[in-house]
Amino acid sequence: MLTGRRGFIAAGASAVLAGLAGCSGTLGGSASGGGTTITMVLTPGTPSDIRTRYEPMRAMIEGELDEVTVEMQVPQDYSAVRPALNSEQAEIGMDDVTLISNPDLMDVYGTTVTGGSAFYFSVMLTNEDSNITQREDIEGRTAAFADRLSTSGSIFATYALKQAGLDVGDAPDGDPVDFTGSWSNHEVALEKLGAGEADAATTYGGNGMPHISSSYKSDFPQRVIDKSSALDVLDTESPKFRPFWWSFPIPKQPVYARKTWDSEYKTQVGDLLVNSDKGLIQQYYPEDYNEADLPFTTLRDTSIDDYQPVIKRLNNLGIELGS
Repeated sequence: MLTGRRGFIAAGASAVLAGLAGCSGTLGGSASGGGTTITMVLTPGTPSDIRTRYEPMRAMIEGELDEVTVEMQVPQDYSAVRPALNSEQAEIGMDDVTLISNPDLMDVYGTTVTGGSAFYFSVMLTNEDSNITQREDIEGRTAAFADRLSTSGSIFATYALKQAGLDVGDAPDGDPVDFTGSWSNHEVALEKLGAGEADAATTYGGNGMPHISSSYKSDFPQRVIDKSSALDVLDTESPKFRPFWWSFPIPKQPVYARKTWDSEYKTQVGDLLVNSDKGLIQQYYPEDYNEADLPFTTLRDTSIDDYQPVIKRLNNLGIELGS
Protein backbone atom coordinates (compact mmCIF):
# COMPACT_ATOMS: atom_id res chain seq x y z
CA MET A 1 0.00 0.00 0.00
CA LEU A 2 2.73 2.47 0.95
CA THR A 3 5.68 2.61 -1.39
CA GLY A 4 8.70 4.85 -1.67
CA ARG A 5 12.40 5.22 -1.11
CA ARG A 6 12.54 4.89 2.68
CA GLY A 7 12.03 2.22 5.31
CA PHE A 8 11.41 3.82 8.69
CA ILE A 9 9.78 0.95 10.56
CA ALA A 10 11.99 -2.01 9.83
CA ALA A 11 13.72 -3.00 13.06
CA GLY A 12 15.05 -6.04 14.86
CA ALA A 13 14.47 -7.07 18.45
CA SER A 14 17.51 -5.18 19.72
CA ALA A 15 16.24 -1.96 18.16
CA VAL A 16 12.86 -2.49 19.79
CA LEU A 17 14.38 -2.76 23.23
CA ALA A 18 16.53 0.30 22.62
CA GLY A 19 13.56 2.28 21.36
CA LEU A 20 11.42 1.96 24.48
CA ALA A 21 12.30 4.35 27.26
CA GLY A 22 12.33 3.01 30.81
CA CYS A 23 11.44 -0.50 29.75
CA SER A 24 11.04 -2.74 32.78
CA GLY A 25 8.68 -5.18 34.42
CA THR A 26 6.49 -7.86 32.89
CA LEU A 27 5.74 -7.34 29.21
CA GLY A 28 3.45 -8.97 26.71
CA GLY A 29 0.27 -9.13 28.77
CA SER A 30 1.74 -11.92 30.86
CA ALA A 31 -0.04 -13.32 33.86
CA SER A 32 1.49 -12.16 37.13
CA GLY A 33 0.27 -13.06 40.59
CA GLY A 34 -3.16 -14.12 39.33
CA GLY A 35 -3.59 -10.99 37.22
CA THR A 36 -2.12 -9.64 34.01
CA THR A 37 0.24 -6.84 33.01
CA ILE A 38 -0.69 -4.90 29.89
CA THR A 39 1.98 -2.80 28.21
CA MET A 40 0.73 0.36 26.52
CA VAL A 41 3.09 2.18 24.14
CA LEU A 42 2.50 5.93 24.26
CA THR A 43 3.29 8.40 21.51
CA PRO A 44 6.95 9.50 21.52
CA GLY A 45 7.87 12.53 23.56
CA THR A 46 9.32 13.46 26.93
CA PRO A 47 8.64 10.32 29.02
CA SER A 48 7.72 12.08 32.27
CA ASP A 49 5.35 14.51 30.54
CA ILE A 50 3.66 11.88 28.37
CA ARG A 51 3.19 9.47 31.26
CA THR A 52 1.63 12.25 33.34
CA ARG A 53 -0.83 13.09 30.57
CA TYR A 54 -1.96 9.47 30.21
CA GLU A 55 -2.06 8.70 33.93
CA PRO A 56 -5.89 9.01 34.16
CA MET A 57 -6.28 6.51 31.30
CA ARG A 58 -3.85 4.07 32.96
CA ALA A 59 -5.49 4.45 36.36
CA MET A 60 -8.98 4.02 34.89
CA ILE A 61 -8.08 0.71 33.24
CA GLU A 62 -6.53 -0.58 36.46
CA GLY A 63 -9.40 0.75 38.57
CA GLU A 64 -12.22 -0.58 36.41
CA LEU A 65 -10.77 -4.00 35.48
CA ASP A 66 -9.90 -6.53 38.15
CA GLU A 67 -6.32 -7.81 38.50
CA VAL A 68 -4.94 -5.65 35.68
CA THR A 69 -1.67 -3.72 35.83
CA VAL A 70 -0.91 -1.24 33.03
CA GLU A 71 2.70 -0.42 32.23
CA MET A 72 3.22 2.69 30.12
CA GLN A 73 6.27 2.79 27.86
CA VAL A 74 7.50 5.77 25.84
CA PRO A 75 9.52 5.01 22.69
CA GLN A 76 12.35 7.25 21.60
CA ASP A 77 10.64 7.68 18.23
CA TYR A 78 7.71 6.39 16.21
CA SER A 79 9.78 3.75 14.44
CA ALA A 80 10.02 1.70 17.65
CA VAL A 81 6.27 1.26 18.14
CA ARG A 82 5.38 -1.37 15.56
CA PRO A 83 8.37 -3.64 16.30
CA ALA A 84 7.35 -3.60 19.97
CA LEU A 85 3.89 -4.81 19.00
CA ASN A 86 5.17 -7.31 16.44
CA SER A 87 7.53 -8.89 18.98
CA GLU A 88 4.71 -9.02 21.54
CA GLN A 89 6.50 -6.75 23.97
CA ALA A 90 3.42 -4.54 24.05
CA GLU A 91 -0.33 -4.94 23.67
CA ILE A 92 -1.70 -1.46 22.98
CA GLY A 93 -0.51 1.41 20.78
CA MET A 94 -1.99 4.76 19.81
CA ASP A 95 -0.45 6.46 16.79
CA ASP A 96 -1.80 6.63 13.26
CA VAL A 97 1.50 6.08 11.44
CA THR A 98 2.00 2.68 13.09
CA LEU A 99 -1.58 1.70 12.30
CA ILE A 100 -1.20 2.79 8.69
CA SER A 101 2.06 0.88 8.31
CA ASN A 102 0.13 -2.39 8.49
CA PRO A 103 -3.50 -2.18 9.64
CA ASP A 104 -3.89 -5.95 9.33
CA LEU A 105 -1.66 -6.34 12.39
CA MET A 106 -3.97 -4.25 14.60
CA ASP A 107 -7.49 -4.37 15.98
CA VAL A 108 -8.66 -0.77 16.22
CA TYR A 109 -10.62 0.29 19.29
CA GLY A 110 -11.38 3.76 17.93
CA THR A 111 -10.16 7.36 17.60
CA THR A 112 -9.55 9.39 20.74
CA VAL A 113 -11.94 12.19 21.65
CA THR A 114 -11.11 15.11 23.95
CA GLY A 115 -13.01 18.32 24.44
CA GLY A 116 -15.84 16.84 22.41
CA SER A 117 -13.71 16.65 19.25
CA ALA A 118 -12.10 13.71 17.46
CA PHE A 119 -9.92 16.07 15.38
CA TYR A 120 -6.82 18.15 15.85
CA PHE A 121 -4.64 20.43 13.72
CA SER A 122 -1.10 20.88 12.51
CA VAL A 123 0.03 24.50 12.89
CA MET A 124 3.07 26.45 11.71
CA LEU A 125 4.24 29.17 14.07
CA THR A 126 6.73 32.00 13.93
CA ASN A 127 7.83 34.76 16.31
CA GLU A 128 5.50 37.72 16.59
CA ASP A 129 8.01 40.14 15.07
CA SER A 130 8.81 37.83 12.15
CA ASN A 131 8.04 38.82 8.54
CA ILE A 132 6.93 35.27 7.74
CA THR A 133 3.26 35.41 6.76
CA GLN A 134 2.81 32.39 4.49
CA ARG A 135 4.39 29.03 3.73
CA GLU A 136 6.42 30.35 0.81
CA ASP A 137 8.30 32.63 3.20
CA ILE A 138 10.07 29.60 4.69
CA GLU A 139 12.37 29.56 1.64
CA GLY A 140 15.91 30.22 2.79
CA ARG A 141 14.88 30.03 6.46
CA THR A 142 15.24 27.49 9.26
CA ALA A 143 12.23 25.41 10.30
CA ALA A 144 11.92 23.18 13.39
CA PHE A 145 9.73 20.07 13.24
CA ALA A 146 8.71 17.34 15.69
CA ASP A 147 9.56 13.64 15.16
CA ARG A 148 10.08 12.81 11.47
CA LEU A 149 7.04 10.53 11.53
CA SER A 150 4.79 12.83 13.53
CA THR A 151 1.62 13.43 11.55
CA SER A 152 1.02 16.97 12.79
CA GLY A 153 4.59 17.92 13.62
CA SER A 154 6.27 16.79 10.40
CA ILE A 155 4.33 14.95 7.70
CA PHE A 156 1.46 17.42 7.17
CA ALA A 157 3.79 20.43 7.35
CA THR A 158 6.41 19.01 5.00
CA TYR A 159 3.71 18.14 2.48
CA ALA A 160 2.19 21.63 2.85
CA LEU A 161 5.55 23.26 2.14
CA LYS A 162 5.96 21.05 -0.92
CA GLN A 163 2.49 22.00 -2.14
CA ALA A 164 3.48 25.66 -1.70
CA GLY A 165 6.24 25.14 -4.26
CA LEU A 166 9.25 24.63 -2.00
CA ASP A 167 11.74 21.89 -2.77
CA VAL A 168 11.60 19.67 0.32
CA GLY A 169 14.30 17.35 -1.02
CA ASP A 170 14.32 14.09 0.94
CA ALA A 171 12.53 15.53 3.96
CA PRO A 172 11.47 14.33 6.40
CA ASP A 173 13.97 11.47 6.03
CA GLY A 174 16.77 13.64 4.63
CA ASP A 175 17.56 17.28 4.10
CA PRO A 176 15.26 19.74 2.35
CA VAL A 177 16.66 21.95 -0.43
CA ASP A 178 14.89 25.30 -0.16
CA PHE A 179 15.13 25.64 3.62
CA THR A 180 17.00 24.19 6.58
CA GLY A 181 15.04 21.72 8.70
CA SER A 182 15.59 20.12 12.10
CA TRP A 183 13.54 17.29 13.60
CA SER A 184 13.19 16.49 17.30
CA ASN A 185 9.86 16.53 19.16
CA HIS A 186 6.96 18.95 19.65
CA GLU A 187 8.34 20.66 22.74
CA VAL A 188 11.87 21.06 21.39
CA ALA A 189 10.54 22.51 18.13
CA LEU A 190 8.89 25.34 20.04
CA GLU A 191 11.93 25.77 22.26
CA LYS A 192 14.10 26.26 19.18
CA LEU A 193 11.70 28.87 17.82
CA GLY A 194 11.65 30.73 21.12
CA ALA A 195 15.44 30.60 21.43
CA GLY A 196 15.97 32.04 17.96
CA GLU A 197 17.39 28.77 16.64
CA ALA A 198 14.58 28.48 14.09
CA ASP A 199 12.50 30.97 12.11
CA ALA A 200 9.39 28.79 12.25
CA ALA A 201 8.18 25.65 14.01
CA THR A 202 5.51 23.06 13.42
CA THR A 203 3.53 21.30 16.14
CA TYR A 204 0.02 20.13 16.95
CA GLY A 205 -2.64 22.60 17.99
CA GLY A 206 -2.80 21.50 21.62
CA ASN A 207 0.90 22.20 22.03
CA GLY A 208 0.95 25.42 20.04
CA MET A 209 -2.32 27.02 21.16
CA PRO A 210 -1.06 28.03 24.65
CA HIS A 211 1.69 30.06 22.96
CA ILE A 212 -0.66 31.95 20.64
CA SER A 213 -1.94 35.35 21.77
CA SER A 214 -5.72 35.65 21.91
CA SER A 215 -5.36 38.70 19.66
CA TYR A 216 -4.82 36.30 16.72
CA LYS A 217 -8.02 34.34 17.34
CA SER A 218 -10.02 36.53 14.96
CA ASP A 219 -7.73 35.34 12.16
CA PHE A 220 -8.20 31.62 12.91
CA PRO A 221 -9.82 29.65 10.07
CA GLN A 222 -13.41 28.73 10.88
CA ARG A 223 -12.49 25.03 10.79
CA VAL A 224 -10.17 25.60 13.75
CA ILE A 225 -12.87 27.44 15.70
CA ASP A 226 -15.37 24.68 14.95
CA LYS A 227 -13.26 21.57 15.59
CA SER A 228 -10.26 22.36 17.76
CA SER A 229 -10.44 21.00 21.31
CA ALA A 230 -7.56 23.24 22.41
CA LEU A 231 -9.17 26.68 22.29
CA ASP A 232 -9.54 26.73 26.06
CA VAL A 233 -5.74 26.79 26.50
CA LEU A 234 -5.22 29.68 24.06
CA ASP A 235 -2.81 32.34 25.34
CA THR A 236 -1.89 30.56 28.59
CA GLU A 237 1.89 30.15 28.21
CA SER A 238 4.95 32.10 27.14
CA PRO A 239 6.72 32.84 24.89
CA LYS A 240 4.11 33.95 22.39
CA PHE A 241 4.14 32.97 18.72
CA ARG A 242 2.08 33.89 15.68
CA PRO A 243 0.39 31.19 13.55
CA PHE A 244 0.64 31.54 9.78
CA TRP A 245 -0.70 28.17 8.57
CA TRP A 246 -3.25 25.64 9.84
CA SER A 247 -4.00 22.21 8.39
CA PHE A 248 -7.51 20.93 7.84
CA PRO A 249 -8.92 18.78 10.69
CA ILE A 250 -6.86 15.61 11.18
CA PRO A 251 -8.41 12.59 12.95
CA LYS A 252 -6.85 12.27 16.38
CA GLN A 253 -4.74 9.28 17.27
CA PRO A 254 -6.34 5.86 17.13
CA VAL A 255 -6.06 3.40 19.99
CA TYR A 256 -5.46 -0.16 18.86
CA ALA A 257 -4.40 -3.57 20.13
CA ARG A 258 -2.13 -6.05 18.42
CA LYS A 259 -4.15 -8.72 16.68
CA THR A 260 -2.07 -11.52 18.22
CA TRP A 261 -3.04 -10.52 21.76
CA ASP A 262 -5.22 -13.47 22.77
CA SER A 263 -6.81 -12.52 26.05
CA GLU A 264 -10.21 -11.74 27.52
CA TYR A 265 -8.70 -8.45 28.69
CA LYS A 266 -8.36 -7.31 25.08
CA THR A 267 -12.14 -7.02 24.73
CA GLN A 268 -12.58 -5.69 28.24
CA VAL A 269 -10.10 -2.86 27.68
CA GLY A 270 -11.73 -1.96 24.36
CA ASP A 271 -15.24 -1.90 25.83
CA LEU A 272 -14.05 0.26 28.73
CA LEU A 273 -12.37 2.82 26.48
CA VAL A 274 -15.29 3.04 24.06
CA ASN A 275 -17.81 3.50 26.89
CA SER A 276 -15.70 5.91 28.92
CA ASP A 277 -16.74 9.53 29.34
CA LYS A 278 -15.38 12.60 31.06
CA GLY A 279 -17.26 11.88 34.27
CA LEU A 280 -15.65 8.47 34.58
CA ILE A 281 -12.10 9.44 33.75
CA GLN A 282 -12.24 12.48 36.05
CA GLN A 283 -12.48 10.04 38.94
CA TYR A 284 -8.94 8.94 38.13
CA TYR A 285 -7.23 12.33 37.89
CA PRO A 286 -4.08 12.45 40.04
CA GLU A 287 -3.82 15.31 42.50
CA ASP A 288 -3.16 18.63 40.74
CA TYR A 289 -3.75 17.06 37.32
CA ASN A 290 -3.97 19.64 34.52
CA GLU A 291 -7.17 18.77 32.65
CA ALA A 292 -5.96 20.76 29.63
CA ASP A 293 -3.34 18.02 29.09
CA LEU A 294 -5.90 15.20 29.00
CA PRO A 295 -5.45 13.30 25.70
CA PHE A 296 -8.46 11.01 26.07
CA THR A 297 -12.02 10.96 27.37
CA THR A 298 -13.62 8.37 25.07
CA LEU A 299 -13.27 6.76 21.63
CA ARG A 300 -15.15 7.32 18.40
CA ASP A 301 -15.71 4.50 15.90
CA THR A 302 -13.05 4.67 13.23
CA SER A 303 -11.55 2.78 10.33
CA ILE A 304 -8.47 3.03 8.15
CA ASP A 305 -10.53 5.15 5.74
CA ASP A 306 -10.45 8.00 8.25
CA TYR A 307 -6.68 8.15 7.86
CA GLN A 308 -6.54 8.33 4.05
CA PRO A 309 -5.30 11.98 4.15
CA VAL A 310 -2.30 10.81 6.17
CA ILE A 311 -1.66 7.93 3.75
CA LYS A 312 -1.82 10.37 0.82
CA ARG A 313 0.89 12.55 2.34
CA LEU A 314 3.11 9.63 3.26
CA ASN A 315 2.91 8.36 -0.31
CA ASN A 316 3.56 11.80 -1.80
CA LEU A 317 6.67 12.26 0.33
CA GLY A 318 7.93 8.80 -0.59
CA ILE A 319 7.86 7.46 2.95
CA GLU A 320 7.84 3.67 3.08
CA LEU A 321 6.66 2.35 6.42
CA GLY A 322 7.85 -1.20 5.94
CA SER A 323 6.21 -4.43 4.93
